[in-house]
Amino acid sequence: MRLVIARCSVDYAGRLTAHLPSAPRLILVKADGSVSIHADDRAYKPLNWMSPPCTLKEGTGEEEGVWTVVNKAGEKLIITMEEILHDSSHELGVDPGLIKDGVEAHLQELLADRIDTLGEGYTLIRREYMTAIGPVDILCRDAQGGTVAVEIKRRGEIDGVEQLTRYLELLNRDPHLAPVRGVFAAQEIKPQARVLATDRGIGCQVLDYDALRGIEDDKLRLF
Repeated sequence: MRLVIARCSVDYAGRLTAHLPSAPRLILVKADGSVSIHADDRAYKPLNWMSPPCTLKEGTGEEEGVWTVVNKAGEKLIITMEEILHDSSHELGVDPGLIKDGVEAHLQELLADRIDTLGEGYTLIRREYMTAIGPVDILCRDAQGGTVAVEIKRRGEIDGVEQLTRYLELLNRDPHLAPVRGVFAAQEIKPQARVLATDRGIGCQVLDYDALRGIEDDKLRLF
């Protein structure tokens, strides 16, 4: 990962146009090729970003100090550096991903064993489907044969939606699986996480742990 703190302005040119005026900002360049620009607020959310696959070109000569990030659709993120305050690179290695607690691990096992509770005609591909950034909890197919990636949490929060989003970006690069849609499943889903998931086209499903274990009414509620 490369961390750059710089006074810069940013222009996005694509389906829409956007401009960030000059200000000090943090620029993250990750090993997967993504580039994101952050202010010193907004918690996790960047001001602007380019998801992989994309290419970063640092200008030389008359274009020195101008970074141009281009994705496969031809959209551009142009970062004009005025002053670089910090520039460092760090090798983080492969992240092991979030470790499931006992309830989450059992939910995954139960749901995989009874995959048709997600919908009639669903079939399991496999549990713990490995990607370059960690394992997807459940990969399955719906009744139409479409691929579905399921992320399971005990408590569904924004970080879980972000995790599933990253998995979907990778899975959708595989022509044997694409298109892949996502389902965020948890015993409880926070309102902010539900809003973010819906905005990204990810389905939300509330899981009843006791019902899956056969103790109470055998039913899943789909929202």
